[in-house]
Amino acid sequence: MNSRVRLVSIFLALALLVPALAEAGGTVPAGAKISVVTDQSVSSKTAKAGQTVTGSVAQDVTSGGKVVIPKGSAVKLSVSSVQASGRLSTPAKLYLRLRSVTVGGKTYTIATSSAGRTEGGKGKRDAGFIGGGAAGGAIIGALAGGGKGAAIGAGAGAGAGTAGAAATGKKDIGFPAETRLAFTTRATVTIN
Repeated sequence: MNSRVRLVSIFLALALLVPALAEAGGTVPAGAKISVVTDQSVSSKTAKAGQTVTGSVAQDVTSGGKVVIPKGSAVKLSVSSVQASGRLSTPAKLYLRLRSVTVGGKTYTIATSSAGRTEGGKGKRDAGFIGGGAAGGAIIGALAGGGKGAAIGAGAGAGAGTAGAAATGKKDIGFPAETRLAFTTRATVTIN
């Protein structure tokens, strides 16, 4: 009777221990997707290349049916590329890269793709402002002073169009806290 109780106890202990060991780490292959949620905001207007941004893993990362990186694991991201919006033709851009993840108290370096975006170019819109201003100025100048007035009006209109494009053109990119970004691993990472 004692040996049966002992055998059942050992069997139950192994049944509980084996799944826990099976989920304790593994390998994240190259090409795996890691979804992250940022903990803080970052903007193309103020960010600097290399700046650290914190976050957490948004959903379990699995490999071979095992959870390798659990949801909620702390991550560190860095600003990999940034450019503030220019007045006339420089579009804003902001890209982050996942640098490390902490699992079970250990921090692992990860090589990933960048995630972010570039604001659309403003060249056509700005050309419309400037060209439209020049054409409008030429028409008004021609009505007021003939050919010479048209030339003066075109110059003044182009200047006004340029000022209008510059005044309305700045659009920076901002990722508020709780922004979800997806990264793809570039190399295999072993999590112990």
